[in-house]
Amino acid sequence: MFKKSIKAYKEACEVIPGGVDSPVRAFKSVGGTPPFIKKGKGAYLYDIDGNKYLDFVQSWGPLIFGHCDKDIEKAVIKTAKLGLSFGAPTNLETKLASEIVEMYENIDKVRFVSSGTEATMSAIRLARGVTNKNDIIKFEGCYHGHSDSLLVQAGSGMATFGSPSSPGVPEDLTKHTLLCEYNNIEQLKKCFEESSDIACIIIEPIAGNMGLVPATNEFLATCRELCDKHGALLIFDEVMSGFRASLKGASGILDVQADILTFGKVIGAGMPVGAFAASKEIMGHLSPEGKIYQAGTLSGNPVAMAAGLVSLKKLKKDPEIYDVLGKKAKRLVDGLKRVAIENEIPLQVNTRGSMFGFFFCEKEPKNFKEVGLCNFERFATFHREMLKRGFYFACSQYEAGFICTKITNKMIDDCIKAADEVMKGLK
Repeated sequence: MFKKSIKAYKEACEVIPGGVDSPVRAFKSVGGTPPFIKKGKGAYLYDIDGNKYLDFVQSWGPLIFGHCDKDIEKAVIKTAKLGLSFGAPTNLETKLASEIVEMYENIDKVRFVSSGTEATMSAIRLARGVTNKNDIIKFEGCYHGHSDSLLVQAGSGMATFGSPSSPGVPEDLTKHTLLCEYNNIEQLKKCFEESSDIACIIIEPIAGNMGLVPATNEFLATCRELCDKHGALLIFDEVMSGFRASLKGASGILDVQADILTFGKVIGAGMPVGAFAASKEIMGHLSPEGKIYQAGTLSGNPVAMAAGLVSLKKLKKDPEIYDVLGKKAKRLVDGLKRVAIENEIPLQVNTRGSMFGFFFCEKEPKNFKEVGLCNFERFATFHREMLKRGFYFACSQYEAGFICTKITNKMIDDCIKAADEVMKGLK
């Protein structure tokens, strides 16, 4: 079934560390060889062995309209024919920034970068520059990219490999990173009691890198209250949830608003992109208006801007998409929960918009430590068996899944039927 992929992976390992360009892709947490993908179309992936998979990963979130959406594809081809990169301003940047600003009430200006990592790194630099403070608060299991100061108890691939931080990151670079347990109000308050030098809190309001674990409303309200009280800024990392959880991301379904937002994934529709945004007062501190430096050769890449612009325009034109996607996500996890109960398998499920997650455990996890108590061996077996049956789930229990518009109820029902068959063998 995977003969060509096994050969391709072996060849890749000779010239690429671990054979992949992002660790989670190596399938180390679920076992087996990662399928090498040849193409994607609609709801499906096709590997080099000719296998077809219903894709519940969607490139880790960006492809809300599925693979090779005709409108996005057309815009990318048209723009690419005019030039791939200029290192100069284009109208496409302004148009995409305007779309984002229009949808989020608490931001006035956007700065584009080339990745989510750059977005969060730049947002923290901005917060430090604005507040003239040094310390940042992050939470166990929240992944904000691989910049040095944020690789402290990160989720995602860092969690998969069981590393609380990464070798190569000096202690001097992380001494200003204060670590708290997600959804733990008392620990958060204690951080502010112990440091008067806190520049910001950075948080995934819907954590998607320790599975899917939403922050409670009370916890987010406390984040906002403490930032206001102590002169710190609140950063929502919406790289994953932005334009996924709702048309206004996590911010659109929460009662709490952040000072700075970071974006990625959906705003590039599959192209490399990131962004951070805030009020004009905060963004005015950025060079060339202000003194806080941030730059990038490929920032605002025209092809990425064109893809993102079409994606956001389509979402704005038909906002009912979110209701449809949310119902499909719920149909999937409710079905998985039902067959798990029928097979006496403990399973916890959750959704936020078109994002979903499931854990093999007795109790719904509320933080990183509780996720770590789940049955990872059972998840790995489930993943391998579902892959054999043509269903491509995230290859780590620490990762969220995603629904795209091309996934139908029939496809979901077929998946649930296959899951029932697999769970019969998990007892």
